[in-house]
Amino acid sequence: MITLPRLRKRLLLLFVFLSYGTLACQPVTASQTNTQSATIFAAASLTESFRELEMLFEETHPNVDIVLNFASSNTLRAQIENGAPADVFASANMKEMDALIESGIVAVDAARPFLHNRLVIITPAENIANLTTFEDLSRADLKLVLAAEEVPIGRYTRQMLANAGTEFSERVLANVVSNESNVKQVVAKIQLGEADAGIVYASDTVAVPELVVIEIPAEYNVLATYPIAPLTDSPPAHAFVSFILSPEGQAVLEKWRFTPVQ
Repeated sequence: MITLPRLRKRLLLLFVFLSYGTLACQPVTASQTNTQSATIFAAASLTESFRELEMLFEETHPNVDIVLNFASSNTLRAQIENGAPADVFASANMKEMDALIESGIVAVDAARPFLHNRLVIITPAENIANLTTFEDLSRADLKLVLAAEEVPIGRYTRQMLANAGTEFSERVLANVVSNESNVKQVVAKIQLGEADAGIVYASDTVAVPELVVIEIPAEYNVLATYPIAPLTDSPPAHAFVSFILSPEGQAVLEKWRFTPVQ
């Protein structure tokens, strides 16, 4: 027969055991491991390169967790203006960065250009439309996919077409069957064969080697400049920006067909 004192002792031991088990199953928090995080808002065209940079950075900074958020630069800028938590902004053009500087979110001297990009034409692997030259974009039977005009790549594209002349630009724009919200959606449409051609960044072609790439004449092409800036004073944010600007970071970007800033 179990006496009352023994019963109390057993219940106390059971309580201690269950409490220990509960604590052991709880996840380890960032504060317990001294892990810091940095949220990076980056243009969609930086997706593949920044994922590689994230991996390399975390290898040398094991107590830092990089969180990446990709979208068109204008979308990211609007999210930041509306209070989305971000530590670093990497834009595909100066327009969106300048807007954050004007609103006081980015310090005037904080933004730095960190790479250049240029435009190319892509077609599906089969290239059923048999496109071979830049001039083929004006053919009346062509189905063309572009990014929307408010997106950096869409704005660069229309600038490039204007460089080739008003008449040519009008004929090409008449072939547009879809305006996408970011450059990755343009790539996806061409991969799926939903159009004959699209205009994207040169860097976007590295991840899709099966697509046909047609160069745009240098006299018409544009040089896209990408700026980057920390939005907070957190050490991980500044460390990540410094890594992007370092020779190691620039070498990764060059591998993805970006042009490093000299």
